[in-house]
Amino acid sequence: MQPLDLDAVQAFVLVADLRSFTRAAEALGTTQSAVSLKLKRLEERLQRRLVERTPRLVRLSADGTVFLERARELLSAHDRALAKLEAAPRRLTLGVSDHAAGAALPLLLARLNAYDPTLVIEVRIAFSRDLLDAFDRGEFDAVIVRQEGDRRDGEKLLTDQLGWFAAPGFSHRAGETLRLVTLAPQCGIRAAAVRALDEARIAWIEAFVGGGIAAVVAAVTAGLGVSPLARRIAPTGAIEVGPSLGLPPLPASPIVLHSSVAAPGIAGAIRTLAAAFRAAAA
Repeated sequence: MQPLDLDAVQAFVLVADLRSFTRAAEALGTTQSAVSLKLKRLEERLQRRLVERTPRLVRLSADGTVFLERARELLSAHDRALAKLEAAPRRLTLGVSDHAAGAALPLLLARLNAYDPTLVIEVRIAFSRDLLDAFDRGEFDAVIVRQEGDRRDGEKLLTDQLGWFAAPGFSHRAGETLRLVTLAPQCGIRAAAVRALDEARIAWIEAFVGGGIAAVVAAVTAGLGVSPLARRIAPTGAIEVGPSLGLPPLPASPIVLHSSVAAPGIAGAIRTLAAAFRAAAA
């Protein structure tokens, strides 16, 4: 029997995971038409329709759902076979800004693991400026950070809209000092928020300083104060209170990928990461 094309199988798995031919093409470093052709040939080989295509949605057919698990097993066996020939496992060192990661981090790690189960993934969560400095020193293969200052290199993944968020029961009267919930002073979003408040001559005090977004989200949910956050990572149930409290608008915040990797295997993992990040945000 004619063997399956592993590249086509990988393209199918990425389309299934990312629910997008465009994102799958980004992950593979190719074009959408090339991915479509690979999938068409795979379907012809299997004599089964794997994907139902609609103008707005990509979803698996019943046969595609059944084949997906087998496709993952095939790719995993292939990766294990290659790994046994290598002297040491491949390693990806990744830095992610706390504000950029949000709830999407588990999904991103799952996509990386699906791309290459043998890949050792090392992740550090920190402030964007600290991660960029470490990247410039060669400590990371890639970093996902918020755009800092005048720096315009890197690949823009998306632009976050920022707002002022608080718990539904949070109470603030006109003229009162605003209670602020933020990360530490090194945080770029905190700096932008404080600058906007000072320029608007709005008095504020620190009500809570968190060591990570999880702590900030907990403090907002508990009603301790107002926090400048991207809508994408605001806690469930929190409401945007900027307009009702007369708070100044916050600037948009681009999220950028910086990568220095040339090795095909690791570079492919980073392309998959970028595509998964965009898909998760969408």
